[in-house]
Amino acid sequence: MKFKIDENLPKELALLLQQKGHDAVSVLDQELGGKPDKEIALVCQNEKRSLVTLDKDFADIRHYPPREFSGIIVFRLNHLDKPHVLEILEHLIPIFSREPLEHHLWIVEEDKIRIRD
Repeated sequence: MKFKIDENLPKELALLLQQKGHDAVSVLDQELGGKPDKEIALVCQNEKRSLVTLDKDFADIRHYPPREFSGIIVFRLNHLDKPHVLEILEHLIPIFSREPLEHHLWIVEEDKIRIRD
């Protein structure tokens, strides 16, 4: 799977995904830091990458319809320290093979995942 890690998350998420065999890059690696959400969304669409972000704007299906994306994962966590976010992602990775991500929005909380299409 192909992922883009938004600038509001640690770059180490891309490394973790790469270690698990996924193609992952960060917004910062591609010098897209500070770009508007719409531009980031367009790049994700063009590259067919699922976006991983903390930005709740991407959870608005009126502006970012999941059917138009390879996937959107929005973290809504109570704790945003790097070890915790990495731990949450570590728990998500096996779910990628069981649940649809393409054309879906995942809202990820500490104790649940809500999946919308």
